[in-house]
Amino acid sequence: MSTTPQSSPSPLEGIRVLDFTNVMAGPICTRLLADMGAEIIKIEPPEGDHSRTRHPIRNGRSVHFAHLNCGKKSLALDLKSAAGKTAAFELAKRSDVVVENWRPGVAARLGLDYKTLSKVKPDIIFCAISGYGQTGPNALLPAFASLVEARSGFSLAQMKLDRADKPQMSGLMLGDSFSGVWAFSGIQTALVQRERTGRGSLVDLSMHDSLLFSLIYECHEAQYGQSIRRSHVPLRTADGYMQIPPITERNFHDVAKATGHPEWITDSRFASVQGRNENWYDLLAVIEEWTRDKTTAECESILMKAGVPCASYRTVTETMADPHLAVRGTISTIQAGGGDYRLPNAAFQMPGMNTHARDFVADFNQNEEEILGGILGYTKEQIAACHIEAKSH
Repeated sequence: MSTTPQSSPSPLEGIRVLDFTNVMAGPICTRLLADMGAEIIKIEPPEGDHSRTRHPIRNGRSVHFAHLNCGKKSLALDLKSAAGKTAAFELAKRSDVVVENWRPGVAARLGLDYKTLSKVKPDIIFCAISGYGQTGPNALLPAFASLVEARSGFSLAQMKLDRADKPQMSGLMLGDSFSGVWAFSGIQTALVQRERTGRGSLVDLSMHDSLLFSLIYECHEAQYGQSIRRSHVPLRTADGYMQIPPITERNFHDVAKATGHPEWITDSRFASVQGRNENWYDLLAVIEEWTRDKTTAECESILMKAGVPCASYRTVTETMADPHLAVRGTISTIQAGGGDYRLPNAAFQMPGMNTHARDFVADFNQNEEEILGGILGYTKEQIAACHIEAKSH
């Protein structure tokens, strides 16, 4: 249940975004822009965005596509044709923001790059999402989330923390989700700059750099060598796992008292901050001796009554059923494939403003007449010239 009515004003109402993205990083960025109320014109190839075929499929429609593209309008253009490129160029001139995640150089070959567009629309904001940025020796390297996770150091850093003998499997696609949020942030910054100066700008987003930014401790160690680090280790319970990090002096004392082990407070290994840092894993091991013979619920109840920061490990199914999320309005329900589909909203909220996922998933090329006829004033003949190939699929 949403805490903000869908009829409430949205922060980005009146902003038009021309969206040339696919896969995940770009669509996550433009999905967030759509959630904020921007008009998103999603340009799809004649055969349709390939995410429309991604499972799960319900009633012939992809829930995966709906998750990433709800709230966006759909227009099919063949960018290999003169008519398609012209239509795209004219739409860019009438947009506030253009977002693409092609390989560097593709936009220029299409005549849809920032340099070309800024000559006819100086206030255009152009966000280019790529694996390694628009410049530099690695710019043209192919990039998927798993590849940038490997090259950025992220995967080996996680392997080290897991004390594993090889990198873990990549499936959460953090390279995509981090990059999508960073691109969204860059566009907001550019919009503020434009409001102040009237000038547009290029937002050059590197997926690789998005991940590198998150490796804070790893950057320390790369320059100054191994340092003492308090990794947060899962502690086994009788029926699951708990997270109990005694980070501060008070946390540690509260844990010792709540678990019935006040002697830990005077134990020479743990009595000082330095001692706890040096014997961090020993401390977690003795805490785990306490958690092992209790259920997760019992551990959580005892510790929370004592004010100890802790958390149980939950599945996404369990998390999405948490009443807290319903009260906060974290989850929206949209119609996807003829049935309800629940998905997370943006992680931030603005009281009195609608920042939730929009309950609209466009069919392929659904908004052709509205966009080409309405925005560009194209005749039926001109529209047909742009979409002969699209309509044949």
